[in-house]
Amino acid sequence: MAFLRWVLLFLILALVASLLGFHGMASGLSEIAKALLFIFVILLVISLFFGGRSTS
Repeated sequence: MAFLRWVLLFLILALVASLLGFHGMASGLSEIAKALLFIFVILLVISLFFGGRSTS
């Protein structure tokens, strides 16, 4: 869940930067948030796939 916290942090920072007029910074922060979200989803799918198997 730490990845999800980072995604939310960068998303909030991007929104605040956009509201304050730092559009270049907001764009960069939103790209980081998108990349982290993509990594989070991939790790979630891998975890669900391999974690659901029983070894008995």
